[in-house]
Amino acid sequence: MIEATDFRDAMSLLTTAVSVVTTEGPSGLHGFTASAVCSVTDTPPTLLVCMNQTSRSHAHFIENKTLSVNVLGAHHESISNAFASKLNSEQRFKQGSWTQLKTGAPILEDALVSFDCEIEQVQEVGTHSVFMCRVVAVKKQTEQHRGQEESLVYFNRAYSRVGQAEIA
Repeated sequence: MIEATDFRDAMSLLTTAVSVVTTEGPSGLHGFTASAVCSVTDTPPTLLVCMNQTSRSHAHFIENKTLSVNVLGAHHESISNAFASKLNSEQRFKQGSWTQLKTGAPILEDALVSFDCEIEQVQEVGTHSVFMCRVVAVKKQTEQHRGQEESLVYFNRAYSRVGQAEIA
């Protein structure tokens, strides 16, 4: 049998994009930093997001039934840290500028891309919930910022950057 620590050590070598996942609705405004987000299918557009069931905001995502995935650029490291910290929701959302699309879940205005989603299914797997999310709106980075960004990724338990900023 594979030990949990051995599995975590091995998974630390899987490079993942860093996102801030947010929700707003009857249960309030909440968010967390995630690296477990991926595409499921483009017909219909669907993402999956994994979240630890012991997270203090877990029940809020279940109740609100919406979320947005905000894919972070290299310059968003402080926002990632804030949403991974013990700060309360109000303090977390003071970081960055936020707007909304269709569901009302907060969208980070300068994210590389944001996916606005409705949670369609929740599957409990071990310690985590897997949210199957129908994408109802997408906001890409504006033209003026495209080509100037690097993506924030997580590898070997540290932040790294991927991409190449254009030199003017």
